[in-house]
Amino acid sequence: MSQIAQLSEAEIEERFHVVGTRPVAFLLGGYARTNDQFSVSFGGGEVMLTTLLNALPDRNILVFDCSGSADINRHFLQSSHNVFIGRPGGIHVQFTTGRASEMIYGGSKAFSVALPKHVVRLQRRDTFRIETPRGKPLQFFGRLSSGKLLNFPAHDISVAGLGMTALALPDGLAPGDRLDNCHFALPEDEHELFFSAMVRHVTPQVGRTGQQQWRIGLHVENMPGIEESRIQRYIAKVERERHELLA
Repeated sequence: MSQIAQLSEAEIEERFHVVGTRPVAFLLGGYARTNDQFSVSFGGGEVMLTTLLNALPDRNILVFDCSGSADINRHFLQSSHNVFIGRPGGIHVQFTTGRASEMIYGGSKAFSVALPKHVVRLQRRDTFRIETPRGKPLQFFGRLSSGKLLNFPAHDISVAGLGMTALALPDGLAPGDRLDNCHFALPEDEHELFFSAMVRHVTPQVGRTGQQQWRIGLHVENMPGIEESRIQRYIAKVERERHELLA
């Protein structure tokens, strides 16, 4: 299990949240200077790629590139909840903003939003992990070296791993085992994700109904960067939907 999955909300905020107008502007301004790319999830699951251009604390705005698509730009301007995700230097960075406006920056069209209240910046050894919706669990498939098929629902996910629940522990499954030809499908996604994985832990526990269960933690290996982006978009979508339910 990742380090962050074991922390309380208060501990996550203390360790990983960058807060305050000037600290946030300083951090995001640094990503603008190095031309780091971010994906932005918005609306009904749309995604656009952008590059940060500047962070201006005195005006409380973040400036970033428009999309090359006029339709995407138009839809984006109608969105009031936008999730930015990037991996500058291999570090997961994520923040949420409100509605954007158009502006002219450096002689070209750009977008601006109010600076986010905080930015989540994880350490290199940590990954952002979310619980998957209980009503729509992801179904993991894999095989043991013996050829036995594995099929478990995943209860949490990050770009680095999966946490799964098993009602019966398959014979031969143990920490340190390497599983080849693993795959699962994200909701409403045409193509499955294929990868190898290492079993990190097998932990017995008692479920809410008193039934014996096992939690199985997998570390994902050989996941292409484009597939990691698909997982990031799914995580952002789940977060956005949960935010909207609470709004």
